[in-house]
Amino acid sequence: MTHHDHKPLFVQLDLEVKTYDIDFAGHVSNIVYIRWLEDLRFALLETYLPLKPQLDAGYAPILTRTNIQYRRAVRLFEPVQGRMWIQSVGGAKAIMAAHIVVNEEICADVVQEGVFADLETGRPMRIPTELRRIFDEWRG
Repeated sequence: MTHHDHKPLFVQLDLEVKTYDIDFAGHVSNIVYIRWLEDLRFALLETYLPLKPQLDAGYAPILTRTNIQYRRAVRLFEPVQGRMWIQSVGGAKAIMAAHIVVNEEICADVVQEGVFADLETGRPMRIPTELRRIFDEWRG
């Protein structure tokens, strides 16, 4: 994982295409992108707002929307990187953006929306103070 000066709360992961990730057309199946995005969100949380303390405090992040624009197929043996950052933080929701990249070529653009939910009630709550503080500090 590395820091990127132009994207708040940036994380980067090297991703590996497994033989079982390939679909009948010979490229990475769409469901694999969902798994990669889950790995990226977990890395983002562990870097900036670890999940265990959230669960201990009675809340957790919940994904509410995923929009993936596929630009080109990813194939077996290609060196894949996932890059994710927080695009915006509102009162109750956060928007994450991501790129799936091969050799610096963007293969997929992603926007995901999420909220934090009270684990007892299941209802959305305000963005945690710590996330807002980190995001606001980055923005200056």
